[in-house]
Amino acid sequence: MTPGYRAHDAERLVSEPAKGSGLPGTGEPRRSPFSRDRARVLHSAALRRLAGKTQVVGPHEGVDAHGIPRTRLTHSLEVAQIGRGIAEELGCDPDVVDTAGLAHDIGHPPFGHNGEQALNAAAQACGGFEGNAQTLRILTRLEPKVDGHGLNLTRASLDAATKYPWARRAGVVKFGVYDDDMAVFEWLREGAPGDRRCVEAQLMDWSDDVAYSVHDVEDGVRSGRISLAALADPTERAVIAGLAAKHFSGEPVSNLEAAAEVLKSLPPVAALVRRDYDGSVEAQVALKRLTSELVGRFASAVVGDTRRLHGEGPLTRHGADLVIPAQAAAEVALLKAMAVRYVMSDPDRLAMQAGQRQLLTSLVAALVDSAPNGLESAFRPAWLEAEDDAGRLRVVIDQVASLTDAQAVTWHRVLVSDQGGQIGTR
Repeated sequence: MTPGYRAHDAERLVSEPAKGSGLPGTGEPRRSPFSRDRARVLHSAALRRLAGKTQVVGPHEGVDAHGIPRTRLTHSLEVAQIGRGIAEELGCDPDVVDTAGLAHDIGHPPFGHNGEQALNAAAQACGGFEGNAQTLRILTRLEPKVDGHGLNLTRASLDAATKYPWARRAGVVKFGVYDDDMAVFEWLREGAPGDRRCVEAQLMDWSDDVAYSVHDVEDGVRSGRISLAALADPTERAVIAGLAAKHFSGEPVSNLEAAAEVLKSLPPVAALVRRDYDGSVEAQVALKRLTSELVGRFASAVVGDTRRLHGEGPLTRHGADLVIPAQAAAEVALLKAMAVRYVMSDPDRLAMQAGQRQLLTSLVAALVDSAPNGLESAFRPAWLEAEDDAGRLRVVIDQVASLTDAQAVTWHRVLVSDQGGQIGTR
């Protein structure tokens, strides 16, 4: 086991027998418990479904010359890769951080954060909906591997995948566990100091921010929605800094504007500030250099400052905190704000999102009326065993959240638009 981890960290909630199907003389595999965790997430149906779920634009909205935008799946693979690289520098177990990166968005419903809003409104009677809480539910209950216990991951990997280690609270939007999943949550948080995240979860969260900010801007530039020349326009720069302060940063706007001045002067950024992206090979190379340089900049920044605070040696679990330099955090916030300004705030997109929310709301209502018949066979036992309407609603929410964007549209057409058709089981 990687130095800095104990047997306690590698425990699973349910003990599992050794595999018994190996050929004679082959011996036992030498994979670590954390390597097994990574394999379980990588091979899960829940991860594969992310290929059909919206990241920023939908899976079928062409954003480049080949019509292949990033999806929740490709984003998750990128988060895992960034996190693994930083983990190797800080002495965290790379498989724990890799697993957390792969798993961190598994709970996202159709249509990304837009769908999350719709399901949260529809699920108020059973405790709301939150993508991170849904991730824990999938990992520990819904994804079939160990009966009734999901993938049965180790304590360290589950804790690393828990971005918000607390239950739903009044006035707090984000949370990481539903009330009926508290038992496994308390088990995985055993020994954790209050709401403090383990360093692996902090690392996953930063890797998510880096991937989200850099790659979504890359997709926006490639699609023609974003021009980095905006950073050189004082008026646009001020608007971007204002959005960053409002949504992604606690820094004052003036500090963010100063950070934007530094960002636009970086050689790979400046190269695309000076010229519009035209899709040529030269422009594609310049854009790819930009993304590579920025990911490296943000990864190395946290490694350097974290090492300066904590020194050498393995930094694991609750023995250290990730240190994020203010300039790096500001630049990431600015990049995320550019996606808000030029992609997410487009009036046509906002109208489309309103339709998506209504679609999911209607689909939940139709399934509540038709269940258990309208549910897939995997969800029917839980619906039948539920003790009250809130429990049955939670099963319906689980069903809808599992769908890809395209499946949600199809189910809506069959169950709502066509008024009462039947969806096949799977």
